[in-house]
Amino acid sequence: MTKKILTIAILTALFINACKETPKQEKAETPSTESAEKIDDDIVKSSSTDKDGNKLEMTFNNAKGTATLSFNGETIELLAQKAASGIWYKNENYELRGKGNDVELKKGGNIVFTHKDNIVTSSLKNKEGQTLDITYNNTTNQAKVYLNGGEQIELVGQKPASGIWYKNDHYELRGKGENVELTKDGKTVFKKQNGH
Repeated sequence: MTKKILTIAILTALFINACKETPKQEKAETPSTESAEKIDDDIVKSSSTDKDGNKLEMTFNNAKGTATLSFNGETIELLAQKAASGIWYKNENYELRGKGNDVELKKGGNIVFTHKDNIVTSSLKNKEGQTLDITYNNTTNQAKVYLNGGEQIELVGQKPASGIWYKNDHYELRGKGENVELTKDGKTVFKKQNGH
């Protein structure tokens, strides 16, 4: 009986010691505060040009909720605000709002900078009843295509001899006038001829 009690006591002591060691091992694997701050520090740089050629440089620190702007030789520090959609930053004099590539900067309530992408949309239907919805961004030279309301296909503009030409690794969109063709890996998936 004494041997059983002694064995149980030793096993209990070993078990308790093993439990005490586990947190030390977990702490050793946790990154230090310094490296955690670097991982969380999400910096995004962007620039935009208005129709008059004025340039707005923007640096967003998403971890701190700040934006630093460089405009007309002035450095402007702004704090993030809760926006319904897009971005909204402000301080006592300036306010920056935007969505997508479109941005607007106000000083004292007056607009001092604005940029809007040149967007053109088109919806086509061919004689087979297929639909092709296209959103052209002429500012960035990109197109977003939706075949029969399906997934978004993102294409980048190329330099055609005439008409339009957009492509990615699998899809290619070409057209001139009302003639448009979308191919996937070289095979036609949508074609619209003039009048059809």
